[in-house]
Amino acid sequence: MNYEAIVIGVSSGGLNALKFLFSYLPENFRIPVIIVQHINRHSDSNWIKILNNLNSIHIKEADEKETIEPGKVYIAPPNYHLMIENDRTFSLTIDELVNFARPSIDVLFESAAEVYNNKLIGIVLTGSNSDGTKGLKRIKNHGGLTIAQDPATAESPQMPASAIASIQVDHILSLGGIKDLLIKIAGDID
Repeated sequence: MNYEAIVIGVSSGGLNALKFLFSYLPENFRIPVIIVQHINRHSDSNWIKILNNLNSIHIKEADEKETIEPGKVYIAPPNYHLMIENDRTFSLTIDELVNFARPSIDVLFESAAEVYNNKLIGIVLTGSNSDGTKGLKRIKNHGGLTIAQDPATAESPQMPASAIASIQVDHILSLGGIKDLLIKIAGDID
């Protein structure tokens, strides 16, 4: 299967999880990655700088109407929901909080499922609420690949545990297992 995008949802404990994943992804990783990380709406972008120092994959905040490109990693800006439009550009909104969050993982996942269908990988990592469960279900219903971090390995197990309890997730893996699977999938595309 040639996957065209990866969406990742992460909350508490997220920076450590993302640092682990991005320190191991190969520099030639071509599948675009789009991330919602629950962060304070007044946060600066220092944590993005930390991730950018791990390897040469370019990590940036998503901009309104920006076209999604292979080999790039996009992160939802603080206090904006991030959605993907049919033309594979980003849309940012300040609509109401969803699951007590803006940005919301479900908002990203649900819009991505509508655009990418079975060519999408959805991943729920560490976090302390149920955001991402509904969106991961939508990805599954559209034929996409669904992955949840093994709650026993998550700093905050509630978010992946919620996804696992609610849907038949394709893979339940440690961060190391997720990293290995993503590298294998990317290698199969080349």
